[in-house]
Amino acid sequence: MSKQHDRLQRIEAGNNQLLMAGKTAEELSAIAGGTPFYIYDRRQLVERVESLRGQMPSALKLHYAMKANPMPALVQFMGSLVDGLDVASHREMLVALGSGVTPENISFAGPAKREEELRAAVAAGIIINVESELELERLYSISESAGILPKVAFRVNPDFELKSSGMKMAGGPKQFGIDAERMPDLLKELKTDKVELCGFHIFSGSQNLKTESLIEAHDKTFELAEKLVSLSPVKIRHVNIGGGLGIPYFPGEKALDVQPVAENLERLLSARKETWLETEVVMELGRYFVGEAGYYVCQITDKKVSRGQTFLMTDGGLHHHLSNSGNFGQVIRKNYPVVIANRLESEEKEKVEIAGPLCTPLDIVGAKMELPKAEVGDYVAVLQSGAYGASASPQAFLSHPEVKELFL
Repeated sequence: MSKQHDRLQRIEAGNNQLLMAGKTAEELSAIAGGTPFYIYDRRQLVERVESLRGQMPSALKLHYAMKANPMPALVQFMGSLVDGLDVASHREMLVALGSGVTPENISFAGPAKREEELRAAVAAGIIINVESELELERLYSISESAGILPKVAFRVNPDFELKSSGMKMAGGPKQFGIDAERMPDLLKELKTDKVELCGFHIFSGSQNLKTESLIEAHDKTFELAEKLVSLSPVKIRHVNIGGGLGIPYFPGEKALDVQPVAENLERLLSARKETWLETEVVMELGRYFVGEAGYYVCQITDKKVSRGQTFLMTDGGLHHHLSNSGNFGQVIRKNYPVVIANRLESEEKEKVEIAGPLCTPLDIVGAKMELPKAEVGDYVAVLQSGAYGASASPQAFLSHPEVKELFL
């Protein structure tokens, strides 16, 4: 049976238990060899990608930003669904190259790439998003010493931001990319005999749920892209307009209405000038693709009362899921959607604090939540956990066991 949980995400249930990838928490725990674990549902990934493709213009290419979730099995699967991969480190690059995606459809962004990373990317034949003038000079030198023409795109820091963005990546002084006002001179001075200019990368922000903000940012992005294309000494093959599409996490948040954004992109793509009418336009998404396809599951190991407050103690916490704890950018902590996975509904409820095993008050799984009355041995599931989970958490903190990851 399917039902709408009252806290944001459509969930599947059977016999009053949460079903994740069609299995209960107990079944998944047996597969994983115990808790805590993440489970990523491949069927939900397919549904999300197919749904977005069905709404977006057919000319728009979709890339998966691996930083959201770099689990190799998941990346390989995503590589079969999308048009390309975007990496943010040498290690991610190696996973991407092993996924079957061709190097010309892999791009490498990062504001402080080491020379070893640049050499590796050049040798692999992937596209390097150049983020500084010194980085460009290093690529000139690598081109000479290696005898390989590096494939590059310029990451541009525009003079606008994505309003209402969860994480602003552009506008004003930023460590990311090259300021837009510097680009005309840089393109004029570009040594086309030492690098192969393939495109531009204009990323202004992420995790946005407001259609009007995304539409405004896309309007300005296309305007800037058209200017950059006109200044380029060579024909531009692709323009990456970034991502920005968000997912809801907290009470009161609603899922993004993609349709107006898609309609505006259709208008912008159709209105392009002849100079870049054949240029490939890429949208780069991470969290939007994988966030809602993942769950974090831990088990209740103890239940106690402290001065009238009931605590559910679990074997998982911030060392596995830092963003859920609130310590990954939240100013005022809010709860992710949390359920008792093996008893979704009950007439008997209680107000609880859910805490992990770490010796710090920051180790919060859920705060001041009213949930079905739970017992030791029950399973706690944190929804919306497919992005920025295991790889974004301090798993070595206090030396507890690392989290397991399942992809089913």
